[in-house]
Amino acid sequence: MSDYDGLRDYLKGKTVPEFVLSFDEIEEIIGAALPRAAHRASWWDTLRSPQEKMPQREACLAGGYVATRMPDGRTVRFRRMR
Repeated sequence: MSDYDGLRDYLKGKTVPEFVLSFDEIEEIIGAALPRAAHRASWWDTLRSPQEKMPQREACLAGGYVATRMPDGRTVRFRRMR
């Protein structure tokens, strides 16, 4: 079980091709605070270092979405994988 199972399940329930969530909304979904590392774009970037397994990235992929931290540093865009 991963700390990000709630995020995975939330994403699985989405049907839109793209949407944005704030860090606060993600924390509410997972029921915990995000680590400080979440403020780095690379922490979310699913396509960067794909050989490095990270639980938040795996949750996004398992939910059918690719995550990208937005330039504001406080939100994440989720795009449905094809």
